Amino acid sequence: MADTQRSLPALRRLSYAVGHFLNDLCASMWFTYLLVFYHSVLGFQNEYAGVLLLVGQIADAICTPLIGYESDRTPGCGNYGKRKTWHLVGTLSVLLSFSFVFNQCLGCDALTPQWASLTYFSPFIIVFQFGWAATQISHLSLIPELVTCEHAKVELTAYRYAFTVIANITVYAVAYLLFHVQAGEGDDPLSDALGPADIPIFRNLALIVLGIGAVFSLFFHLGTIESRAGLGEGAGGEEGRREMEEEEEEGERRPLLPRPQISSSLLQWKCWLQQPSFYQVALLYMSTRLIVNLSQTYISMYLINTLHLPKKFIATIPLVMYLSGFLSSFIIKPLSKQIGKCLTYFVGLLLILAFSYWVLLDDQMGQQVYGAAVLLGAGSATILVISLAMTAELIADQTQSGAFVYGAMSFTDKLANGVAVMIIQALHPCHTVLCCPACVWFYHYIMVLVTGGVAVVAALALCSILIWPIRIRPRGLPGISEDEARVN
Repeated sequence: MADTQRSLPALRRLSYAVGHFLNDLCASMWFTYLLVFYHSVLGFQNEYAGVLLLVGQIADAICTPLIGYESDRTPGCGNYGKRKTWHLVGTLSVLLSFSFVFNQCLGCDALTPQWASLTYFSPFIIVFQFGWAATQISHLSLIPELVTCEHAKVELTAYRYAFTVIANITVYAVAYLLFHVQAGEGDDPLSDALGPADIPIFRNLALIVLGIGAVFSLFFHLGTIESRAGLGEGAGGEEGRREMEEEEEEGERRPLLPRPQISSSLLQWKCWLQQPSFYQVALLYMSTRLIVNLSQTYISMYLINTLHLPKKFIATIPLVMYLSGFLSSFIIKPLSKQIGKCLTYFVGLLLILAFSYWVLLDDQMGQQVYGAAVLLGAGSATILVISLAMTAELIADQTQSGAFVYGAMSFTDKLANGVAVMIIQALHPCHTVLCCPACVWFYHYIMVLVTGGVAVVAALALCSILIWPIRIRPRGLPGISEDEARVN
């Protein structure tokens, strides 16, 4: 079947692409502003701010594979579809919890112990991360079910990432407007330090994010159709659904007759753990997420404490990053078609390494940080889209356990990010709320290590995929062809 026959209509692609928009909006605030909000605005110590982020990442890491397993196993709510059912549960959880994360705790004041505030925020963060994981896994698991062609999977992933970039642009644009309005209304326009006076800005930003995200989630649920059998329009359509229904009816009439050909050709979650390609892609995906998330987490601290830029730059520089990522996302598909996914990923790594080298050599960057932000944004967009496309390639037609694969990939990502942030916060040289002179160089080298250092690990993972390409290797069937494996 031709690629065009396996692609979704434009409106369906659009409705699918916006299904992760609420998650992307919240993730943008989470990674970019969480440490800034709790450390610089609420006055938490470095370790406490890191603990809150670690709690969220651990909760996400635990929930993700469990949700992936349950999403593969449970049939969903009626005819609504199992992926969309989990997506709805996740969306409601995010909407109910996220506004409490970026606000002062109820009843707290300057005399409230930080451990008490930590106890207050943790349940909301855990509920938010559960909802975020449910939405992410269900949304990613729809890709191999909606389309079967590899280029169509890359296309859907690119569209999805394009709206991820739009979500980040939206967050930073709104944040810039809120900071600008505050500067226009303040009595001291020269004051650019973050503090308790900025609590309303982050609270209003969170509420705006939830309102916009809810609208796009509604569009996703109205416009995306998930078949009960898990077969998309490009994977067999109505004919495939009829065949599966006939097989199910025949199985009901002959309950004592086993059908081993199905179990031998379909991989369940335990079988993935025996696949070398599973670990190759997991390492690549984890490295990619470490680069993207850690650079996003510490860029604000780097701008304020190392480059000593005004606080409006924590909105403008990430905005430039994601604008460049948005533009580059449109050339990823044709580029990967011409040179392949591995070389396209390598191009993205080169951009990341160029950013890292620039930061390392120029410790007084000033306005040149805009140029560095372009490199980081374009490189991050490229490696993230291709890593997701490689995950979809790994799953291929094994859609019945696709959510587990995405869940396992996300488990390594979330756990690694949480541990990395906690280690960085524990190594912070300043033990006060204000940044001491030592933190100037601290954030300088952190930005170099979380981009250039992790990029080296990603390059090693990419080399392993070049040497041993992604494919499912049959286990326990030595010398038997795939056709024979389906029969025996």
